[in-house]
Amino acid sequence: MIVYEGLTSDEVDRIFRALADATRRDILRRTMAAEASVSRLAAAYDMSFAAVQKHVAVLDEAGLVTKQPRGRERIIRGNPETIRKAQDLLDRYEEIWRCRIDQLDALLAED
Repeated sequence: MIVYEGLTSDEVDRIFRALADATRRDILRRTMAAEASVSRLAAAYDMSFAAVQKHVAVLDEAGLVTKQPRGRERIIRGNPETIRKAQDLLDRYEEIWRCRIDQLDALLAED
C-alpha cells in the first residue's frame, strides 16, 4: 500500500472520488462555512432527502465531513484536516510538475 503525505492510497481514492461529484463539493463548501443538519442541506437541492443523505455518507466515509447527533438530527461539519492533507498531496504533485517545467526550460535555454 502506498502512503501519500499521511494518507493511504485507499484514503486518497475515497477523497478524490467523493470530490468528483459537484453536489458533494457543494455540500462540503456549505459545511466548511457553517455546520448544517442533513435536513437543512436537503432543502438546498432538487433531490430527495435520501439522495442528500447518500452524498453526505460518501463525504463522511472519505473523512471530508463529520456527523454528530444532536437530538433527532445529524449535524454535518466539514473536516479541514482532511482537506489539508489532500492539499498537501496536491502541493507535492505541483512541486514535481514545476521541477519538470524548470528542467525543460533549462534544456530549451541550452539551444
